[in-house]
Amino acid sequence: MKTFAYKGYDATGRAAQGLIEALDLKEAREKLQARGVLPETVSPAEAGHGQRRARFNLDQRAMCYHELASLLQAGLPLIQALDILIQSPELGPNLLRLAGVRDRIREGQGLARSFAQASGEVTAFERAVIEVGERVGTLAQVLQRLAAFLEEQKKMRERILTALLYPAVVLTLALLVATVLLGFLLPWVTRMMQDAGVPLSGLTKFMLALRAWLGPLLLAAAACGVLAWLRFRRRVAESDEVQQRLDQRLLRWPLVGRGYAALINLRFARTLAMLLRGGVPLVEALAIAGRATGSTWVTATTAQGAERVKHGASLAAALRTIEPLNMALPAWVQAGEAGGNLDALLDHAADRFQQQWDRLMMRSMALLEPALIIIVGVFVLLIALAILLPILTMNQTLT
Repeated sequence: MKTFAYKGYDATGRAAQGLIEALDLKEAREKLQARGVLPETVSPAEAGHGQRRARFNLDQRAMCYHELASLLQAGLPLIQALDILIQSPELGPNLLRLAGVRDRIREGQGLARSFAQASGEVTAFERAVIEVGERVGTLAQVLQRLAAFLEEQKKMRERILTALLYPAVVLTLALLVATVLLGFLLPWVTRMMQDAGVPLSGLTKFMLALRAWLGPLLLAAAACGVLAWLRFRRRVAESDEVQQRLDQRLLRWPLVGRGYAALINLRFARTLAMLLRGGVPLVEALAIAGRATGSTWVTATTAQGAERVKHGASLAAALRTIEPLNMALPAWVQAGEAGGNLDALLDHAADRFQQQWDRLMMRSMALLEPALIIIVGVFVLLIALAILLPILTMNQTLT
Protein backbone atom coordinates (compact mmCIF):
# COMPACT_ATOMS: atom_id res chain seq x y z
CA MET A 1 0.00 0.00 0.00
CA LYS A 2 1.11 3.51 -0.83
CA THR A 3 -0.11 6.87 0.38
CA PHE A 4 -1.44 9.43 -2.08
CA ALA A 5 -2.25 13.09 -1.51
CA TYR A 6 -5.31 14.38 -3.32
CA LYS A 7 -7.08 17.65 -3.98
CA GLY A 8 -10.54 17.84 -5.45
CA TYR A 9 -14.22 18.51 -4.75
CA ASP A 10 -16.84 16.56 -2.84
CA ALA A 11 -20.43 15.88 -3.87
CA THR A 12 -21.58 19.30 -2.63
CA GLY A 13 -18.94 21.11 -4.67
CA ARG A 14 -16.74 22.10 -1.73
CA ALA A 15 -12.96 21.76 -1.90
CA ALA A 16 -11.59 18.56 -0.41
CA GLN A 17 -8.06 17.39 0.22
CA GLY A 18 -6.31 14.74 2.28
CA LEU A 19 -4.49 11.41 2.15
CA ILE A 20 -5.64 8.05 0.86
CA GLU A 21 -3.95 4.65 0.77
CA ALA A 22 -4.06 2.48 -2.34
CA LEU A 23 -1.97 0.05 -4.34
CA ASP A 24 -1.52 2.42 -7.25
CA LEU A 25 -2.76 5.70 -8.70
CA LYS A 26 -5.69 4.08 -10.50
CA GLU A 27 -7.00 2.45 -7.33
CA ALA A 28 -6.59 5.72 -5.43
CA ARG A 29 -8.81 7.52 -7.96
CA GLU A 30 -11.38 4.71 -7.81
CA LYS A 31 -11.51 4.90 -4.00
CA LEU A 32 -11.98 8.67 -4.14
CA GLN A 33 -14.80 8.34 -6.67
CA ALA A 34 -16.43 5.73 -4.42
CA ARG A 35 -16.33 8.28 -1.59
CA GLY A 36 -17.99 10.85 -3.81
CA VAL A 37 -14.84 12.93 -4.28
CA LEU A 38 -13.96 14.27 -7.73
CA PRO A 39 -10.12 14.36 -7.66
CA GLU A 40 -8.37 17.22 -9.35
CA THR A 41 -4.82 16.09 -8.52
CA VAL A 42 -3.60 12.82 -7.03
CA SER A 43 0.12 12.32 -6.36
CA PRO A 44 2.24 9.91 -4.29
CA ALA A 45 3.22 11.23 -0.87
CA GLU A 46 6.87 10.35 -1.49
CA ALA A 47 6.88 12.61 -4.57
CA GLY A 48 7.01 15.63 -2.23
CA HIS A 49 3.71 17.20 -3.29
CA GLY A 50 3.27 20.48 -1.45
CA GLN A 51 6.46 20.09 0.60
CA ARG A 52 8.23 23.15 -0.78
CA ARG A 53 5.97 25.46 1.17
CA ALA A 54 6.21 23.49 4.42
CA ARG A 55 9.44 23.40 6.40
CA PHE A 56 10.33 20.46 8.60
CA ASN A 57 11.98 22.75 11.12
CA LEU A 58 13.76 21.94 14.36
CA ASP A 59 10.67 22.30 16.54
CA GLN A 60 8.54 20.01 14.36
CA ARG A 61 11.27 17.39 14.09
CA ALA A 62 11.68 17.35 17.87
CA MET A 63 7.90 16.97 18.30
CA CYS A 64 7.81 14.16 15.74
CA TYR A 65 10.67 12.24 17.38
CA HIS A 66 9.16 12.71 20.84
CA GLU A 67 5.69 11.46 19.86
CA LEU A 68 7.10 8.57 17.84
CA ALA A 69 9.28 7.53 20.80
CA SER A 70 6.27 7.61 23.14
CA LEU A 71 4.27 5.37 20.80
CA LEU A 72 7.15 2.91 20.42
CA GLN A 73 7.67 2.78 24.20
CA ALA A 74 3.97 1.88 24.51
CA GLY A 75 4.72 -1.29 22.53
CA LEU A 76 3.30 -0.30 19.14
CA PRO A 77 5.04 -1.47 15.94
CA LEU A 78 6.77 1.22 13.92
CA ILE A 79 4.24 1.21 11.04
CA GLN A 80 1.29 1.45 13.43
CA ALA A 81 3.01 4.23 15.38
CA LEU A 82 3.46 6.19 12.14
CA ASP A 83 -0.20 5.58 11.27
CA ILE A 84 -1.23 7.22 14.54
CA LEU A 85 1.31 10.01 14.12
CA ILE A 86 -0.01 10.85 10.65
CA GLN A 87 -3.41 11.55 12.21
CA SER A 88 -1.87 14.09 14.62
CA PRO A 89 -2.97 17.64 13.71
CA GLU A 90 0.03 19.26 15.44
CA LEU A 91 2.38 18.34 12.59
CA GLY A 92 0.17 20.14 10.08
CA PRO A 93 1.57 20.22 6.53
CA ASN A 94 4.35 17.76 7.42
CA LEU A 95 1.88 14.88 7.66
CA LEU A 96 2.56 14.23 3.98
CA ARG A 97 6.24 13.78 4.76
CA LEU A 98 5.41 11.24 7.45
CA ALA A 99 3.17 9.38 5.02
CA GLY A 100 6.12 9.15 2.64
CA VAL A 101 8.30 7.89 5.50
CA ARG A 102 5.74 5.19 6.26
CA ASP A 103 5.60 4.09 2.60
CA ARG A 104 9.39 3.81 2.38
CA ILE A 105 9.50 1.71 5.56
CA ARG A 106 6.85 -0.59 4.07
CA GLU A 107 9.16 -1.01 1.08
CA GLY A 108 11.98 -2.12 3.36
CA GLN A 109 13.97 1.04 4.01
CA GLY A 110 15.16 2.03 7.46
CA LEU A 111 13.66 4.86 9.48
CA ALA A 112 16.81 7.01 9.31
CA ARG A 113 17.09 6.81 5.54
CA SER A 114 13.36 7.42 5.14
CA PHE A 115 13.51 10.60 7.23
CA ALA A 116 16.59 11.81 5.31
CA GLN A 117 14.80 11.33 1.97
CA ALA A 118 11.66 13.02 3.28
CA SER A 119 13.41 16.30 4.08
CA GLY A 120 16.80 17.84 3.49
CA GLU A 121 16.51 19.57 6.88
CA VAL A 122 17.11 16.27 8.68
CA THR A 123 20.79 16.54 9.63
CA ALA A 124 23.45 13.89 9.18
CA PHE A 125 23.73 13.72 12.97
CA GLU A 126 20.02 12.89 13.36
CA ARG A 127 20.28 10.23 10.68
CA ALA A 128 23.35 8.68 12.31
CA VAL A 129 21.72 8.59 15.75
CA ILE A 130 18.52 6.98 14.41
CA GLU A 131 20.56 4.42 12.48
CA VAL A 132 22.40 3.47 15.67
CA GLY A 133 19.10 3.14 17.54
CA GLU A 134 17.74 0.84 14.84
CA ARG A 135 20.89 -1.27 14.87
CA VAL A 136 21.18 -1.77 18.63
CA GLY A 137 17.42 -2.15 19.19
CA THR A 138 16.92 0.93 21.37
CA LEU A 139 15.08 3.11 18.84
CA ALA A 140 12.49 4.42 21.31
CA GLN A 141 15.08 5.51 23.88
CA VAL A 142 17.35 7.07 21.23
CA LEU A 143 14.44 8.99 19.67
CA GLN A 144 13.44 10.29 23.10
CA ARG A 145 16.94 11.56 23.83
CA LEU A 146 17.29 12.93 20.31
CA ALA A 147 14.09 14.93 20.79
CA ALA A 148 15.39 16.29 24.09
CA PHE A 149 18.68 17.26 22.44
CA LEU A 150 16.89 19.09 19.60
CA GLU A 151 14.66 20.91 22.10
CA GLU A 152 17.78 22.04 23.96
CA GLN A 153 19.28 23.30 20.71
CA LYS A 154 16.07 25.22 20.03
CA LYS A 155 16.24 26.87 23.46
CA MET A 156 19.86 27.83 22.82
CA ARG A 157 18.92 29.47 19.52
CA GLU A 158 16.09 31.34 21.21
CA ARG A 159 18.47 32.65 23.89
CA ILE A 160 20.85 33.91 21.21
CA LEU A 161 18.06 35.61 19.27
CA THR A 162 16.70 37.17 22.46
CA ALA A 163 20.15 38.49 23.34
CA LEU A 164 20.49 40.04 19.87
CA LEU A 165 17.05 41.67 19.99
CA TYR A 166 18.12 44.83 21.87
CA PRO A 167 21.14 45.57 19.62
CA ALA A 168 18.91 45.09 16.57
CA VAL A 169 16.39 47.61 17.94
CA VAL A 170 19.16 50.13 18.69
CA LEU A 171 20.61 49.81 15.18
CA THR A 172 17.17 50.19 13.58
CA LEU A 173 16.46 53.35 15.55
CA ALA A 174 19.90 54.69 14.66
CA LEU A 175 19.20 54.19 10.97
CA LEU A 176 15.84 55.94 11.27
CA VAL A 177 17.36 58.92 13.12
CA ALA A 178 20.21 59.18 10.61
CA THR A 179 17.73 59.06 7.71
CA VAL A 180 15.63 61.87 9.16
CA LEU A 181 18.57 64.10 10.12
CA LEU A 182 20.72 63.55 7.05
CA GLY A 183 17.95 63.19 4.52
CA PHE A 184 15.59 66.01 5.54
CA LEU A 185 16.74 68.28 8.36
CA LEU A 186 20.36 68.88 7.28
CA PRO A 187 19.50 69.84 3.65
CA TRP A 188 16.74 72.17 4.89
CA VAL A 189 19.13 73.98 7.28
CA THR A 190 21.80 74.15 4.57
CA ARG A 191 19.45 75.80 2.09
CA MET A 192 18.33 78.27 4.74
CA MET A 193 21.96 79.18 5.57
CA GLN A 194 22.89 79.58 1.92
CA ASP A 195 19.89 81.85 1.28
CA ALA A 196 20.94 83.97 4.27
CA GLY A 197 24.54 84.11 3.02
CA VAL A 198 25.93 82.43 6.14
CA PRO A 199 29.09 80.35 5.51
CA LEU A 200 28.87 76.66 6.34
CA SER A 201 31.18 75.10 8.90
CA GLY A 202 33.67 72.38 8.05
CA LEU A 203 31.65 69.80 9.94
CA THR A 204 28.50 70.71 8.03
CA LYS A 205 30.33 70.41 4.70
CA PHE A 206 31.70 67.03 5.78
CA MET A 207 28.21 65.78 6.68
CA LEU A 208 26.85 67.01 3.34
CA ALA A 209 29.60 65.13 1.52
CA LEU A 210 28.91 62.07 3.66
CA ARG A 211 25.22 62.31 2.79
CA ALA A 212 26.03 62.45 -0.90
CA TRP A 213 28.33 59.45 -0.83
CA LEU A 214 26.71 57.39 1.91
CA GLY A 215 24.01 55.80 -0.24
CA PRO A 216 26.29 54.62 -3.08
CA LEU A 217 28.93 53.48 -0.61
CA LEU A 218 26.41 51.41 1.35
CA LEU A 219 25.02 49.85 -1.84
CA ALA A 220 28.52 49.04 -3.12
CA ALA A 221 29.53 47.60 0.26
CA ALA A 222 26.34 45.51 0.41
CA ALA A 223 26.86 44.19 -3.14
CA CYS A 224 30.51 43.33 -2.45
CA GLY A 225 29.55 41.69 0.83
CA VAL A 226 26.88 39.53 -0.81
CA LEU A 227 29.20 38.47 -3.63
CA ALA A 228 32.01 37.67 -1.19
CA TRP A 229 29.63 35.68 1.02
CA LEU A 230 28.28 33.66 -1.93
CA ARG A 231 31.81 32.93 -3.13
CA PHE A 232 32.89 31.97 0.37
CA ARG A 233 29.90 29.63 0.82
CA ARG A 234 30.64 27.97 -2.51
CA ARG A 235 34.26 27.42 -1.53
CA VAL A 236 33.24 26.07 1.87
CA ALA A 237 30.67 23.73 0.32
CA GLU A 238 33.20 22.42 -2.21
CA SER A 239 36.12 21.82 0.16
CA ASP A 240 36.26 20.29 3.62
CA GLU A 241 39.76 21.71 4.00
CA VAL A 242 38.41 25.28 3.75
CA GLN A 243 35.80 24.49 6.41
CA GLN A 244 38.45 23.07 8.72
CA ARG A 245 40.68 26.14 8.32
CA LEU A 246 37.73 28.39 9.08
CA ASP A 247 36.95 26.44 12.26
CA GLN A 248 40.57 26.70 13.38
CA ARG A 249 40.60 30.47 12.84
CA LEU A 250 37.31 30.95 14.68
CA LEU A 251 38.65 29.06 17.67
CA ARG A 252 41.69 31.38 17.82
CA TRP A 253 39.70 34.63 17.87
CA PRO A 254 39.84 36.34 21.31
CA LEU A 255 36.16 36.38 22.32
CA VAL A 256 34.43 34.41 19.57
CA GLY A 257 36.85 31.51 19.98
CA ARG A 258 36.01 31.01 23.66
CA GLY A 259 32.30 30.94 22.94
CA TYR A 260 32.70 28.62 19.97
CA ALA A 261 34.89 26.25 22.00
CA ALA A 262 32.32 26.17 24.83
CA LEU A 263 29.57 25.41 22.33
CA ILE A 264 31.57 22.58 20.73
CA ASN A 265 32.34 21.01 24.13
CA LEU A 266 28.70 21.36 25.17
CA ARG A 267 27.35 19.62 22.07
CA PHE A 268 29.99 16.89 22.21
CA ALA A 269 29.50 16.05 25.89
CA ARG A 270 25.69 16.11 25.70
CA THR A 271 25.60 13.95 22.57
CA LEU A 272 28.15 11.43 23.82
CA ALA A 273 26.22 11.00 27.09
CA MET A 274 22.99 10.47 25.18
CA LEU A 275 24.53 7.86 22.88
CA LEU A 276 26.24 5.93 25.67
CA ARG A 277 22.95 5.72 27.59
CA GLY A 278 21.31 4.43 24.43
CA GLY A 279 23.72 1.52 24.26
CA VAL A 280 25.87 2.80 21.38
CA PRO A 281 29.45 1.41 21.39
CA LEU A 282 32.05 3.95 22.50
CA VAL A 283 34.02 4.00 19.24
CA GLU A 284 30.93 4.65 17.17
CA ALA A 285 29.49 7.12 19.69
CA LEU A 286 32.73 9.14 19.65
CA ALA A 287 32.56 9.62 15.89
CA ILE A 288 28.86 10.56 15.97
CA ALA A 289 29.39 13.02 18.82
CA GLY A 290 32.13 14.67 16.77
CA ARG A 291 29.68 15.21 13.90
CA ALA A 292 27.17 16.65 16.34
CA THR A 293 29.50 19.55 17.18
CA GLY A 294 28.87 21.14 13.79
CA SER A 295 32.62 21.67 13.29
CA THR A 296 34.23 19.89 10.34
CA TRP A 297 37.63 20.15 12.02
CA VAL A 298 36.40 18.47 15.21
CA THR A 299 34.55 15.88 13.11
CA ALA A 300 37.78 14.88 11.36
CA THR A 301 39.86 14.82 14.53
CA THR A 302 37.27 12.82 16.49
CA ALA A 303 37.27 10.23 13.71
CA GLN A 304 41.02 9.87 14.29
CA GLY A 305 40.42 9.74 18.05
CA ALA A 306 37.89 6.95 17.54
CA GLU A 307 40.61 4.93 15.78
CA ARG A 308 42.91 5.42 18.79
CA VAL A 309 40.17 4.21 21.15
CA LYS A 310 39.55 1.26 18.84
CA HIS A 311 43.22 0.28 19.17
CA GLY A 312 43.20 0.38 22.96
CA ALA A 313 43.63 4.02 24.00
CA SER A 314 41.40 5.43 26.71
CA LEU A 315 38.76 8.00 25.85
CA ALA A 316 40.45 10.64 28.00
CA ALA A 317 43.78 10.08 26.24
CA ALA A 318 42.10 10.35 22.83
CA LEU A 319 40.33 13.60 23.79
CA ARG A 320 43.61 15.18 24.88
CA THR A 321 44.73 15.04 21.24
CA ILE A 322 41.58 16.76 19.95
CA GLU A 323 41.39 20.56 20.00
CA PRO A 324 39.30 22.20 21.48
CA LEU A 325 38.07 19.16 23.45
CA ASN A 326 41.41 18.89 25.25
CA MET A 327 40.90 21.75 27.73
CA ALA A 328 38.58 20.62 30.55
CA LEU A 329 36.64 17.66 29.16
CA PRO A 330 39.39 14.98 29.48
CA ALA A 331 39.48 15.43 33.26
CA TRP A 332 35.73 14.78 33.51
CA VAL A 333 36.03 11.77 31.19
CA GLN A 334 38.96 10.33 33.15
CA ALA A 335 36.97 10.57 36.39
CA GLY A 336 33.96 8.95 34.71
CA GLU A 337 36.03 6.09 33.32
CA ALA A 338 37.58 5.48 36.73
CA GLY A 339 34.25 5.58 38.55
CA GLY A 340 32.18 3.72 35.95
CA ASN A 341 29.67 6.57 35.56
CA LEU A 342 30.94 8.16 32.34
CA ASP A 343 27.54 9.23 31.02
CA ALA A 344 26.60 11.01 34.28
CA LEU A 345 29.87 12.93 34.43
CA LEU A 346 29.51 13.87 30.76
CA ASP A 347 26.14 15.38 31.62
CA HIS A 348 27.74 17.32 34.48
CA ALA A 349 30.45 18.53 32.13
CA ALA A 350 27.81 19.61 29.61
CA ASP A 351 26.04 21.58 32.34
CA ARG A 352 29.29 23.37 33.17
CA PHE A 353 29.89 24.22 29.51
CA GLN A 354 26.29 25.42 29.30
CA GLN A 355 26.92 27.79 32.19
CA GLN A 356 30.16 28.97 30.58
CA TRP A 357 28.33 29.62 27.30
CA ASP A 358 25.58 31.55 29.07
CA ARG A 359 28.13 33.71 30.93
CA LEU A 360 29.98 34.50 27.71
CA MET A 361 26.75 35.45 25.97
CA MET A 362 25.65 37.69 28.84
CA ARG A 363 29.04 39.43 29.02
CA SER A 364 29.21 39.88 25.27
CA MET A 365 25.75 41.41 25.15
CA ALA A 366 26.58 43.57 28.19
CA LEU A 367 29.58 44.97 26.26
CA LEU A 368 27.77 45.24 22.94
CA GLU A 369 24.81 47.26 24.19
CA PRO A 370 26.74 50.26 25.64
CA ALA A 371 29.16 50.18 22.69
CA LEU A 372 26.26 50.54 20.27
CA ILE A 373 24.72 53.31 22.36
CA ILE A 374 28.02 55.22 22.38
CA ILE A 375 28.51 54.85 18.62
CA VAL A 376 24.95 55.90 17.86
CA GLY A 377 25.19 58.79 20.32
CA VAL A 378 28.42 60.12 18.77
CA PHE A 379 26.97 59.85 15.26
CA VAL A 380 23.79 61.71 16.21
CA LEU A 381 25.86 64.33 18.07
CA LEU A 382 27.95 65.02 14.97
CA ILE A 383 24.84 65.46 12.85
CA ALA A 384 23.29 67.74 15.47
CA LEU A 385 26.44 69.88 15.61
CA ALA A 386 26.50 70.07 11.81
CA ILE A 387 22.97 71.49 11.99
CA LEU A 388 23.43 73.75 15.02
CA LEU A 389 26.78 75.37 14.13
CA PRO A 390 25.42 77.26 11.08
CA ILE A 391 22.43 78.41 13.13
CA LEU A 392 24.73 79.73 15.88
CA THR A 393 26.86 81.45 13.26
CA MET A 394 23.81 83.10 11.77
CA ASN A 395 22.71 84.35 15.20
CA GLN A 396 26.14 85.87 15.82
CA THR A 397 26.03 87.53 12.40
CA LEU A 398 22.60 89.05 13.05
CA THR A 399 23.64 90.36 16.46
